[in-house]
Amino acid sequence: MKCLALFGIVVILFIFVFVFAQAAPVLTHSGLGLIGETGFDRQISEAFYAPASAPVLRFGMLGLIAGTLLSTLLALAVAGLLGVGAAIAIREFAPPPLSAVLLAVTRLLASIPSVIFGLIGAMLVVPWIDTTFITVDMQIEYLALFQMTGRNLLASVLVLSFMIVPMVIALAADALYAVPIERREVGYAMGMNHFRVIVKIILPEASPGIAAGLILGAGRGIGEAIAVSMVCGGVGTLPLLSHGVAALFTPILPLSAAIVNKSEAMSVPAVSSALFACGAVLLLMGAVLSLIARALTRRSPSDAL
Repeated sequence: MKCLALFGIVVILFIFVFVFAQAAPVLTHSGLGLIGETGFDRQISEAFYAPASAPVLRFGMLGLIAGTLLSTLLALAVAGLLGVGAAIAIREFAPPPLSAVLLAVTRLLASIPSVIFGLIGAMLVVPWIDTTFITVDMQIEYLALFQMTGRNLLASVLVLSFMIVPMVIALAADALYAVPIERREVGYAMGMNHFRVIVKIILPEASPGIAAGLILGAGRGIGEAIAVSMVCGGVGTLPLLSHGVAALFTPILPLSAAIVNKSEAMSVPAVSSALFACGAVLLLMGAVLSLIARALTRRSPSDAL
């Protein structure tokens, strides 16, 4: 077992070293501008056509990072509300036979390939957004900034939400089921009704497991590429809150989708290094989420109360 654990650590370290080594030219030349500047799409085009003697190695990924974080956080908020609510309904209110069936279906949904969600999003979500929310006046108003279509931040959020919800439901349901029956009985003995027992005892007791499930869902959202690339718009535009509701209709290009969309140009060393830089940022985000999830799962039940 120790050998297998050591082998896993070596593989992970190798991945980090390899990715950062490939991204080193862009990371070195870009510096903090990598996360503080925009213009990734234009810079990729310039790097692709630049002569080998004068490669373009300065890139700005602020739009990509913002698109990644916004789409993931908004999707996590939606999935968290729906997922935790559904888990409570399944574990606390549904009859045991129905609860078992619903959990089995939920775990089946969690195993659906992401490209299926992307296809559904492209065929149903994108046209629905285009015909329901986007008007000709809105397109004209923001034409100088970006082309407003059904492929945008909102479409990415909805697709990611449906992808994350089954995972959140399954993990939250397991966390609720793990609450000792004695804790519930204490609440009932004190005269609490079922609803107050859920709010005051069960949810605080299960909160570390629920939070860990949400963070794992966020990890899947941050790293998702195929489904998001089919509905995001494919442009590294920075969504601005000053645009109000229209910010939801801004086309975005998350980091993972950028790697997929721009991979055809990886024959150019500068472009390859830029895409590996995207991967390096994703690795750091994933590592931070994993550490947070591990810290939450190591909390004792008494710490959650």
